[in-house]
Amino acid sequence: MNQPANNTVTLEELALLREHYRHERDRRTRPDGARQYRRAAGEFKYYVTDPYTDREDRAPKQDRVEVLIIGAGFGGLLTGAFLRESGVASVRLMDEAGDVGGTWYWNRYPGVRCDIESYVYMPLLEETGFMPTERYATGEEIRQHAVRIANHYDLYRDTLFQTRATSLTWDEIENEWNVVTDRGDEFRARYVITSSGTLTQPKLPGVPGIDRFQGHTFHTSRWDYGYTGGSPAEPMTNLADKRVAVVGTGATGLQVIPQLAEAAKELIVLQRTPSTVDVRDNRPTDPDWVSSLAPGWQQRRMDNFLNVLAGEPVDEMLVTDGWTRTPSLQRHIISGAVDDSLEDAERDLRDELDDAATMNRIRDRVNEVVTDPATAEALKPWYRYMCKRPGFSDTYLETFNRPNVTLVDTADFRGITGMTETAVLVGDDAYEVDCIIMATGFEAGVSGVISGTLPVYGRGGTQLLQAWAKGPRTLHGFFTHGFPNLFQLAAIQNANSVNFVHILQEQARHIAAIITRATSTGAARVEPTAQAEADWVLTVQQTARDVAAFQAECTPGYYNAEGTQAITGFTYAPGPVAFHQILREWREGDMSDVLVRDDDDLRARDSVLSGANA
Repeated sequence: MNQPANNTVTLEELALLREHYRHERDRRTRPDGARQYRRAAGEFKYYVTDPYTDREDRAPKQDRVEVLIIGAGFGGLLTGAFLRESGVASVRLMDEAGDVGGTWYWNRYPGVRCDIESYVYMPLLEETGFMPTERYATGEEIRQHAVRIANHYDLYRDTLFQTRATSLTWDEIENEWNVVTDRGDEFRARYVITSSGTLTQPKLPGVPGIDRFQGHTFHTSRWDYGYTGGSPAEPMTNLADKRVAVVGTGATGLQVIPQLAEAAKELIVLQRTPSTVDVRDNRPTDPDWVSSLAPGWQQRRMDNFLNVLAGEPVDEMLVTDGWTRTPSLQRHIISGAVDDSLEDAERDLRDELDDAATMNRIRDRVNEVVTDPATAEALKPWYRYMCKRPGFSDTYLETFNRPNVTLVDTADFRGITGMTETAVLVGDDAYEVDCIIMATGFEAGVSGVISGTLPVYGRGGTQLLQAWAKGPRTLHGFFTHGFPNLFQLAAIQNANSVNFVHILQEQARHIAAIITRATSTGAARVEPTAQAEADWVLTVQQTARDVAAFQAECTPGYYNAEGTQAITGFTYAPGPVAFHQILREWREGDMSDVLVRDDDDLRARDSVLSGANA
């Protein structure tokens, strides 16, 4: 249940609110949709250059490993950790970054923190003997924890950093993957696990003149401390005489804008759509609370948080925050249980009224904090709660009371309209600046496997994207028929939650258990039968909830591909708690639908392929 908001909304008020939401949506909707952005490639490749680690020359690898993990963020680290615990000695981590950490390696901008309570977000705290210093840990503390995990589980032993896989090809004779990289490597791996994440590749606004600007510019995920001065923990002293523009007011903008406002001579904030800004309520970790914790406390807290957000019953709520106040409002994006005691229409109306009350409270907070009425009005979010990822901050709104901060609302122009050698253009207005910082987010939901930049060739030379031509086909979201010994960590046909690290932890535990069982039983390879795959695809389709109508009403953003499509049917709709129970029960079985004994067994599995795919 949602905690009740202070504001009640009548049906007449709800009708007016719907109309206003549509008006605000239409102010921002563009005919080019997601094409309004451009990739940080070609002449814009410098936006993705690693500013943190110098590239080191090395000899190409031409060896063999038991397990290759592509991606050294928390998904890859957790999989490596569980494989180590299972006794797998030959594990290689590979990542384009210069070290472990994934999104936390790249995102080192001032003010960066997790927006999930650190005690449930940062994994393996008890196992590594660490306790976060604050309720919402800084990005640097999280990054250092990733390093701690890698050291604790000896995962640095055989790593390939600053390396991108360029192809994976299955060798049907040797039952291994041939791995080719952009560093000239060509080595073998019995198992390949992809955990490359989707919050590492920056996207840029495709505005005219972006290539003309002669000042300094960079993306927040490649922060240039050489230009700004300072560090994640030190003030940016080089900006004291600079006019700085920030493009974007999403989750990153909420955190970095207050820091820039303190450092820059003048700050121009370019906003298309305001974020919801609820109370964060950060505070230092209480040592008395820490001393009261019993062994196993973190898993219990993580499970409780997951249950609450998934709409499952709990005896008590161990985490009280902005997320646990609004679980049913999240159901249009985050999978989970729904209240079946009500008819669909009755439940939807109840939730919409709760949504309106919650958003009224959030908009009222803007009035309470921001002193200038016009600025306050521009900062109010006019849309349903989950149209954009909810934001939390105790300093963002206050920033707009500073005399050196100017908010520029670009909604009527559907974003900034151009750049010159010295300025950002919004309609007829030009804003002269020394530096433009892109807080424009990432190519969310697009990994190398999905985008095709990492081609995968399975049995018979079939490419994975060809096998998925009519949509993803997996068993439990992990593996696909025709692509032996290949596992994916992702939300596709799997579970999701706002605390995705918890989801990754369960996925990593599941993959490690399968590889361990395959080794102990002497299986020739791991590959789902065509029937098992087809059954799971059907299960996902039959349990899917249609959220197209909700997302069509939303303001444009990455949740609805800038207003062009809805996210429907890609995850297991009953939610992560139900899904993890399915996995536990499946692991208790003999895993016969994925463990291939020999070639005769493989031919028997293939014999049902055409019927399963019909």
